[in-house]
Amino acid sequence: MGDIYKALADPTRRKILDELTDRNGQTLFEICARLAAKHQLASTRQAVSQHLDVLEAAGLVESRREGRYKFHFIDPTPLRRIAARWIPPEESP
Repeated sequence: MGDIYKALADPTRRKILDELTDRNGQTLFEICARLAAKHQLASTRQAVSQHLDVLEAAGLVESRREGRYKFHFIDPTPLRRIAARWIPPEESP
């Protein structure tokens, strides 16, 4: 779980996850464009690619190649495990 917390500690990575939540299945180019337009983040493609690698290593992002494009998808499963650790399931009345 330590990798998840490390990945979430960076504000740029949280914004990347926000963008993938808003529109899943984006290419690196699309993510960079959305970060620049919506968050005024002028990160290089290389920097965003490294952030995506950290998110992927933590299990928060999955990628899939289709031809010459690589699409990135959020995987909320690790976040659900974190929530389940401290938030008990609701009991029925």
